[in-house]
Amino acid sequence: MNKKFLIMLMMVIFMTAGIASAQQKAFQFGFKVAPSMGWIKPNTIDYERDGVKAGFNWGFVGEFFLMENYAILTGFNVMYLNGAYTYPDKITNSVGSLIGNTKRELHLKYIQLPVILKMKTNDFGGLRVYGEMGFGLGFRVDAKADDQFTADNSQHEVVTSDVGSQYRFTRESLILGAGVEYLLGGSTFITAGIRFDNNFIDIIKDQNKVDSSVEQKGISNLLELQIGLLF
Repeated sequence: MNKKFLIMLMMVIFMTAGIASAQQKAFQFGFKVAPSMGWIKPNTIDYERDGVKAGFNWGFVGEFFLMENYAILTGFNVMYLNGAYTYPDKITNSVGSLIGNTKRELHLKYIQLPVILKMKTNDFGGLRVYGEMGFGLGFRVDAKADDQFTADNSQHEVVTSDVGSQYRFTRESLILGAGVEYLLGGSTFITAGIRFDNNFIDIIKDQNKVDSSVEQKGISNLLELQIGLLF
C-alpha cells in the first residue's frame, strides 16, 4: 500500500513539474530599441548644464526567471548618450593663449552590461505590468565633442574633436524602470516602458585648464522610452 502511494505521489510531482514547465519558460530572449533624452550634470563650480539632448539605444535582452513573477534581466545595450555643458577653458592657437568659456556638446557611446531584477504582476487579459531595478556597467567605445569656445575678448572658435582621454572608460549607473508586457501569442510578448539610467560616479576626469586646482566632476543621466520583443 505504501509503495503504491509513493509511486502515485511521484507521478503527481512529475506531472505537476511538467505542467509548470510548459506554462512558464525558464528564460526568454529578445531585443529592444529606445529613443532617449540625456543630459550632463556637472558638479564643479562654474560648470553648468546646458540643456537636454536626444539620443538612441538598442540592445539584446535575456530574462532568466527566478520565480513565476520574478526574473533577472541582463544582456547588452549600445547606448548613444548625448549632453551639453559649459565650463571655463583655455586654448592655445596662432594668436597665443586665450581664456574664456567652452560650450561643449558631448556625444558618448557605451556598451552597457545590465543586471536588473524585474518584477511582474500576474497576467490579466494578456497584459502584465512590471517594475525593474538594477545596476548597469558601461564601457566607453567612443567620445566626441562639438566645442564652441568664446574668449573673454569675444573671439570665437569652433572645434570638433575626439575627447575620449578626458572621460573615464567605465560608467556605473542605477537603473529604475516600469512598463507593460502584452502577449502576442504563444510565449511572444511586446514590451513598452520607461527607464531612468542614473549615473552615480563621475565620468569627467582631469583638472580644469584655467585653474589646475579645480577637479572636473560630472555625471551623465538619461531617460529612455524602450520598446521590445521577447520570445
